[in-house]
Amino acid sequence: MATVYVYVMETLADWEIGNVMAELHSKRFFRKDAPEIEVKTVGRTKEAIHSMGGLTILPDCTINEMIIKKSNMLILPGSDTWSDSKHVTILEKAEEFLKAGAGVAAICGATVALAGRGLLDERPHTSNGVGFLDMMCPDYKGQIFYMDEPSVENDNLITAGSTSGLLMAKQILNYLHVFSAETLEAWYEYFSTGKAEHFFKLMQTIQ
Repeated sequence: MATVYVYVMETLADWEIGNVMAELHSKRFFRKDAPEIEVKTVGRTKEAIHSMGGLTILPDCTINEMIIKKSNMLILPGSDTWSDSKHVTILEKAEEFLKAGAGVAAICGATVALAGRGLLDERPHTSNGVGFLDMMCPDYKGQIFYMDEPSVENDNLITAGSTSGLLMAKQILNYLHVFSAETLEAWYEYFSTGKAEHFFKLMQTIQ
């Protein structure tokens, strides 16, 4: 079984990870032969945190309880508190995940945190627009690898800008191979356009 760890922290931008968490937890559109997936929220402690949207979340496990293996994944949401040094431990884990070939997905402020640790210096990536990482991270050295795209998947690293949670979700679902190609495309087209034709196509792909 693969575990998808979702880091939870004060002021986390809950909407940025809402789509992917809903699909991974509910499994409502998983293909019949999809790999087994469990989703665990992970915190510095098991004390409750409060999201930017006012949700109270009790972490399922702590950082030290995470298991690093290639089939597992770590999702880092945006937050107003990434500059706090208390998050260094999860960034160390993110580096270990990447070195082990395990997946890491980061959006918005989490991309700044990765850049500050040098993890974007030599890999294609994106963030909240050209110049954003330069402005937010004085030590950033990955300019030539920056891609002016909403979300970028490069091997086992997915990065996204703050408005691209849906596309990041699509890339994570694709990375984990839990949807069929037809379901994934119909799912993304429906939720990005709202057109009924894509909804009916989505329903047909899971019959």
